[in-house]
Amino acid sequence: MAALSCLATDGDTLRCGSERVRLVGIDAPEMPGHCASGRICVKGDPFASRDALSEAMRGKTLTIVRLGKDRYGRTIADVRADGKSLSCAQIKAGQAIYVKKWDNGQTVARQCGE
Repeated sequence: MAALSCLATDGDTLRCGSERVRLVGIDAPEMPGHCASGRICVKGDPFASRDALSEAMRGKTLTIVRLGKDRYGRTIADVRADGKSLSCAQIKAGQAIYVKKWDNGQTVARQCGE
């Protein structure tokens, strides 16, 4: 399904209308105040990660392949911008890390060569 308008809320999550969409298979730095107590969060600049995701999808047609829901109620999805994986784009830009246990069906591993 093509999304009309999505905004990056951080380096691995989009808001598409009322739907929150989590990119499959990656983890990006958390925005300030969003790293849950006791959780090991990815190091890096959360604003740069969010901006890189925004740039990767700017002016492109997004396709969302929904794979399920996470424990926070977000849609887990393989999201593509003009056919290119946004998960792979974030990994290649150094703005997110690959997380095998979050890679439903090894979607990202196949696309990015992880």
